[in-house]
Amino acid sequence: MKTYPIKIAGLDRELPICPISDTLSIGAFVIFGDPELTTAVAKELLRRAPEYDYLISAEAKGIPLVHEMARLAGNQKYFLARKAPKLYMTGVMDVAVRSITTDADQHLYLDVADAELMRGKRVLLVDDVISTGESLRAMETLVKEAGGIVCGKMTVLAEGDAQNRDDIIYLEKLPLFDHDGNPLPA
Repeated sequence: MKTYPIKIAGLDRELPICPISDTLSIGAFVIFGDPELTTAVAKELLRRAPEYDYLISAEAKGIPLVHEMARLAGNQKYFLARKAPKLYMTGVMDVAVRSITTDADQHLYLDVADAELMRGKRVLLVDDVISTGESLRAMETLVKEAGGIVCGKMTVLAEGDAQNRDDIIYLEKLPLFDHDGNPLPA
C-alpha cells in the first residue's frame, strides 16, 4: 500500500493512502492506538488554542484527541457529539452531517444536559482532520443551538480545501490524492 510521509508535532508518520472513489484517495490519519502522537498533537493544539471553557469533538476519531487535551489542561470536562443517541442521555439535540469518508448522511447528537452546561460558555471545536468541514459545521450548529459560543475551531490536519480556510487552527496540511496516490494540487 502506498503511504504519504508527514511530520506532525515533531513526529514522523506514514499515512496509508486509501481510495474513496474511482478518482479520489485520502491519506488515512488514524490517531487510535498511537498515544505518542495523541499526546504530542494535543500539547501543540493546546499551545495554540484560544481561551475556552469547554472542548467538544465528534465521535469517534476525535475522542482520544479531545480526551488528551482535556487531561493535559487539568482534567477538564469535555463534550462529545455522538453518532447515535445513548440510553443515558436526558434528551437529545441532533443535526445531519455528511463527511468525505462516509457514504450516507449521518447525524450528530448532543445530550441536552451537556447543552445546558455549555449555554453562554466558550466552546472550542476539536477534530482530527477537517476536509469538507461538514462535521465541524454540524458541531458548530449543535453548540450554537445549545446557546454556547464557538470560540475557535482546531484540527490536527487540514485536508484539501480546508487548508485555505482562515477560521481553522491546524497543525499540518494534508493533500488529497488521485486514484494512483499522487498528491492533488491544493
